[in-house]
Amino acid sequence: MTPAPSDFEMRKLESLSNTIFGVAMTLLAYDLPKAQFTHVPDWNDLFHAFGSRLLGMVLSFIIAGIFWISHHRRLTRQPMGSRGIVMLNLVFLLSIIPLPVTDGLYGNYSFSSAVAVLYGLHLTVIAGLNALLWRLALGPGYHPELLAASFPLLVFIPGTVVAAYEPRYAVWFWGVAFLALLIRRLSSPRDAT
Repeated sequence: MTPAPSDFEMRKLESLSNTIFGVAMTLLAYDLPKAQFTHVPDWNDLFHAFGSRLLGMVLSFIIAGIFWISHHRRLTRQPMGSRGIVMLNLVFLLSIIPLPVTDGLYGNYSFSSAVAVLYGLHLTVIAGLNALLWRLALGPGYHPELLAASFPLLVFIPGTVVAAYEPRYAVWFWGVAFLALLIRRLSSPRDAT
């Protein structure tokens, strides 16, 4: 299929994508506390100073990494895109930018249902945009990549509902999103090497 003159080469989004994901993933550590201990800290002191924030940062970093991998795989599958597809990709990248903010809030106030729901909604929006972009890139029919891209969305929605009632348990739901990589690996055809 010959691309239209107005089509955009999607690989040009890679540099912008790498920059956005790189900055957002680096800024996740920005909100970690600069602990000032009055004595030599033991494990308990370290856990209280860094525990929940570090867990939230690691979770957000891995989730962002999953979406970064997915985004790059999608760009290779869709070498050209219309103006609408490019704009939707930019909206997807825009949804990544506030990740350090919502992660910082969640790391500091993880027992607040309002904060946990906000964080969950943010993850759901990212996952929803990612799944929509995969559907548009692949077209109709069954595709293993679409199954893997949709799985985090199916995890973040109930996790966000759990966050509204029991925010401390939501992180365990959201952590299940890592299975998307395993689903993609198991549902992809094997190379004949």
